[in-house]
Amino acid sequence: MQEGGKTLDPNRYATKKTVAQGMLDVALLTANASQLKYVLEVGEQHPYYAVMLGLIITSLVLQGLTAVLLGVLTVLNIKKPHHQYPAEVINHVVMGLNMLIMAFDGIQTSFDKGFLHPENFTNTLLKKRP
Repeated sequence: MQEGGKTLDPNRYATKKTVAQGMLDVALLTANASQLKYVLEVGEQHPYYAVMLGLIITSLVLQGLTAVLLGVLTVLNIKKPHHQYPAEVINHVVMGLNMLIMAFDGIQTSFDKGFLHPENFTNTLLKKRP
């Protein structure tokens, strides 16, 4: 029992947790989109252009899939017995996808040397655009 005689509603908790996770996913999606923009602006001058492009796009696709699964998860009511097993499976799949996304982003960070060389970043910013 909580204060005031209210009990914890597991369905409400799960929904709030899913929404909070979705907000964190939006922040990661924004960071990956920004990094994709940077890699595309630098172009093939980036020493790991193909690898970075592959990692970023894979991460973005996995994030999109995670968002869809989280959307499905918010519709399920875990108080209903026939929703509990699908919710559990989707929750585990989302957790696995999040671990894959973290792995791809960790590898991606190790290949991104652009921010360590200020001349690359400055040249990108000063490049004339049509």
